[in-house]
Amino acid sequence: MDFNGSDTLPGPRTEDHLPHTTEAAVKIVIVGGFGVGKTTMVGAVSEIRPLTTEETMTQAGVGVDDNYGSDSKTATTVAMDFGRISITDQLVLYLFGTPGQERFWFLWNGLFEGALGAVVLIDTRRLEVSYDVMGRLEERGVPFVVAVNSFPDAPRYPVEDLRAALDLSAEIPIVDCDARRRASSRDVLMTLMHFLHSLATTGALT
Repeated sequence: MDFNGSDTLPGPRTEDHLPHTTEAAVKIVIVGGFGVGKTTMVGAVSEIRPLTTEETMTQAGVGVDDNYGSDSKTATTVAMDFGRISITDQLVLYLFGTPGQERFWFLWNGLFEGALGAVVLIDTRRLEVSYDVMGRLEERGVPFVVAVNSFPDAPRYPVEDLRAALDLSAEIPIVDCDARRRASSRDVLMTLMHFLHSLATTGALT
């Protein structure tokens, strides 16, 4: 029974229906450490109302979670974020944002399943939290691009310095972004799609 007392469950909103021109749907994961902007990016770019699983942070996480650089954050994703964006009339991306706190990383394997590619969001104040993230993607063979989220007090480094610090090969794109902005987040996704296309063209994407 729904909230109106009816015996039928409410269906999806009209604006949530897939465009009738859709021919292909691709799963993309948005990954990164705690507080780097994954939920923000999914919410900013999604054309449907995003699904979030944020819960209020409690004292239980004190001494367990590494919140450095995100001290003002009061909620955390405990399962995933989900959104959708149409790249073209024919191509739709399903976006899955992963939980950032390490105690929830056991959920990542399921979220990575079937993903064609990934966006790794990084915060230059906490580059070290990105190492394990990228290592897990490499282990699963999931291609990715790196997006440097803009934080007001975060230091800025030349791309090649970042590439060296993150030990990234020359072909992996590194782009700046503002995860709060739809256009900027969409540009990151387009960079990923171009990268995946180039891998498919050269036979590197299987």
